[in-house]
Amino acid sequence: MIRINQENCSGCGTCEMVCPHHVIDLNSKRAFLSYEVRCIECGACQLNCPNKAIIVTKGTGCLLVIIKEDILKIEPKIDTTELLIGG
Repeated sequence: MIRINQENCSGCGTCEMVCPHHVIDLNSKRAFLSYEVRCIECGACQLNCPNKAIIVTKGTGCLLVIIKEDILKIEPKIDTTELLIGG
């Protein structure tokens, strides 16, 4: 489970940059969970947040990804246009 404390968030965007599954976006200079179901609970956002605004509780995130992608062969739905740097 992932939670963002909006009061501590400075909107620096570090969490958005380090998230491998593009779970976090910025809106009005604040981080928000745009695709929470994609979260694999790796903790990269929490470890890199300079303001300690993100809390990741380890659960079954990685297991769900393994089941969906490796066993059921369901491809993740990621818009690759979001990955282009500079638009």
